[in-house]
Formats: sequence, C-alpha cells, structure tokens
Amino acid sequence: MATDYGYDSGLGFPETRHRLPAGLRAPFEGRTWREFGYVLLSLPISILMFTYAVTMVSLGAGLLVTFLGIPVFAAGLAGCRGLGALERARARGLLGLEVADPEPLRTRGSGFMAWIGAVLKSGTSWRTLLYSVLHLPWALFSFVVAVNFWVYGWALLTYPLWFWVFPAYAGQDGLQLYGDETHHIYLDNPFEIGVTALVGLLFTLATPWIVRALTTVDRVMVHGLLGPTRLSARVVELESDRGVVVDTAAADLRRIERDLHDGAQARLVALAMDLGLAKEKLTEDPQAAARMVDEAHGEVKTALQELRDLARGIHPAVLTDRGLDAALSSVASRCTVPVQVEVDLPSRPAPAIEGIAYFTVSELLQNVSKHARATGAAVDVWRVEDRLLLQVVDNGVGGADVSAGSGLAGLAERLDAVDGILVVDSPVAGPTRVTAELPWRGDRV
Repeated sequence: MATDYGYDSGLGFPETRHRLPAGLRAPFEGRTWREFGYVLLSLPISILMFTYAVTMVSLGAGLLVTFLGIPVFAAGLAGCRGLGALERARARGLLGLEVADPEPLRTRGSGFMAWIGAVLKSGTSWRTLLYSVLHLPWALFSFVVAVNFWVYGWALLTYPLWFWVFPAYAGQDGLQLYGDETHHIYLDNPFEIGVTALVGLLFTLATPWIVRALTTVDRVMVHGLLGPTRLSARVVELESDRGVVVDTAAADLRRIERDLHDGAQARLVALAMDLGLAKEKLTEDPQAAARMVDEAHGEVKTALQELRDLARGIHPAVLTDRGLDAALSSVASRCTVPVQVEVDLPSRPAPAIEGIAYFTVSELLQNVSKHARATGAAVDVWRVEDRLLLQVVDNGVGGADVSAGSGLAGLAERLDAVDGILVVDSPVAGPTRVTAELPWRGDRV
C-alpha cells in the first residue's frame, strides 16, 4: 500500500501525513521549531528594545528643560516605530502572523517641527514604546519556560543513549539525583532508565503546546500594540468601500447612458425619421403613409418597453410601492426557468438595503438563465436579528467561482461596500447555492 510521505517545510524531517496524531508530530513540525526560534530570539531583541526605549525616553525627559528634549524624545519614539516594524516582520516570518502596518505619520505642513509634532501625536509611536517596555518581562519568562522544557525533555528522552558518560561512583554509573558523602542515588538500572526516558517523552510531547501557548500571548501583543487600531482599520475600510461605491455608481451611469444611446434613443431617432417620411407621403400616397405610421406605432411600443426595462434596472416602481416580495416575484417571472420565491420578513429593511437585495437576486437569476443550464431555482429571503439574508439555489451544472473574476466578484465587492457578505457554494455538477448577507439597516448607506 502506498503511503503519502511529505517533508515538513521547517526542518525537512519526513512525516506520514494523516497517519500520526498531531501530538506525536508536533515535536518535529516546522511550526514548532519556528515558534521555538521566535521565543529564543525574543529575549535578546526585547533587551535591545527595552534598553533603547528606556534610554531614549530618560534622555529626552532629562533634556526637557532645554530645547533638545523634545527632538530627542521624538527621535526615540521614531526609533521605536522602526523596531516595531522589525517585530512585525519577525512575527510574520516565524509565527505566520499577518499584521497590517499601522497608519503612517500624518504631518500638518512640512519641516522638522511638523515631523516632531506628528511623531508625538501618533498613537502608534506610544503603543510601540509600551510594547518595548512590556515585552521584556514576558520574553524572559517565555525564554526560561521554553528552554527548560525543551532541554530537560530531550535530555531525559535521550538519557538511555548517554547515561554511561558519567564517572563511576562506588562502582556504579548513572545520573546522581541525590547524594552526600555517605548516600548516593543513581539512575542506572533498566527500569529507572526507562522511566526517565518516559518522563522525557512526556516533556518532549508537551513542549510544543507550551511553546504554542507562549507565542499566543506574543501574537496578541504584536497584533494589539504594533498593528493598526480598530478605528484606523475602520477608516481604511471605509475609504476602500467608498471607492468601490463610487466606481459602482460610475459604472451604472455609464451602463444607463450606453443603454439609452444604443437602445431607446436610437429607436426614437429612427421613429422620428419614419414619421417625417410618413408626413411627406401623406398627400402623395396615403396607403404607404398609413403603413409607415403603423410601423412607427410598433417602434413606439418597443421603445416604451426598453424604457420600462431601463427604469426597472435603475429602481423598479414595484419595489418602492410593494416591497421585496412583489419585486422579486416580478424578477422571477422573467427568468427562463421556474423560480420559487419565498420572502419571510417582519417589516421592510432600509430602502438602500432593499434595493441592493433586489439587484443581487436579479443578477443571480440572470446568471441562472445564462449560465446554469438549470431546470429550476428557488429564492429565499429572511431576517436573522439585525441581518437580512437571501439565498438563491439552482439545480444547474455548478462550477461558479467568485475568484474567477466573473460578475460574482463585482457583486461581492458591492455587498462588501455595505458590510455585506457573499458566499458561493457551487461544486462541479451542481447544485449552486449563493447566500448573501446584508445589514438590516446599514449605518453606512
């Protein structure tokens, strides 16, 4: 029987995947050795950061009676920011912790004084200084615990291989646990050696989880003190979402303009020309003029239908007047496959959210008509606490993928702009289940 052997990316030790329990694999996994390396490096690095931070802060505080105190203090904080960047890089490389860079310095004006003011006002500078001071005692504790467990675990586990190196005392070899001039206790018989190795095995198997627990605290400290604050992250997210909303609105305007120019406008121009020709033939050839007027009447009906479709694409009147249930039923009636619609809402959501939900279902049903090759679909809409959920299911061929750059990706971006979520479950051969989640009353729309 073939066995799936792999090589751990950290050390290259062979491992049997899905055969050994995680507890037995842990001492040989690359993650364990990287985390242990992180703990070992933390002590000297934290000593450097602590020494630098305390020295610069003390020097700056001592020079505050002169003009040099504030620049020295600002330089110390700037240096802490640089050390914080190195710590984020170290956590990213050894712990696999992805921490976004904090907000950059926001200077008002130019010049050295503006830079000093920005450094002193930046919360990132002070959080990095706090990290430099607090991390040293934790790094010392982590170093002592991890090294002792690691060394004693492996030493006891391998004791049967090296116990013979001890000098002989009273004709016996072994590890002296207790003794004085008259009493000696040695681990030298097979039973004692085996128990010692067993204790070492327990220590060795427990050490990776202890190191993992220690580095969990490091992850929290790095993420909380060296990363961006929730407020700044929210500001960045809002700026990104605003860009998405602006781009979406611009794309919708271009689509409406294109549809008007290529559809109803062109048809109305041709209609005006036909009516002009009919007017000229009215006296010369009344029958031909009547045929032309009849054709123009058909063009008017077509143009009106296109205008109705265009208005429905902007914001359907049925949605405003009767809500999601009637609007989605109207969309489902135009789908090429039978669609069952079920809307269970205690009241109507915010108008903007209601419109987004309508266009989301409309676009998903268009995908069903064009690509799914389905014979039936279903639309469910309901509310859970302060969230509006909608789900579109079809029995088509499946294979829909948001990451493929299709219309689903644009739809996911639109939902994300209002704190919404789009989840696509579409295995090959189907069925496809698309679930969208929106805020009931968005605070950002």
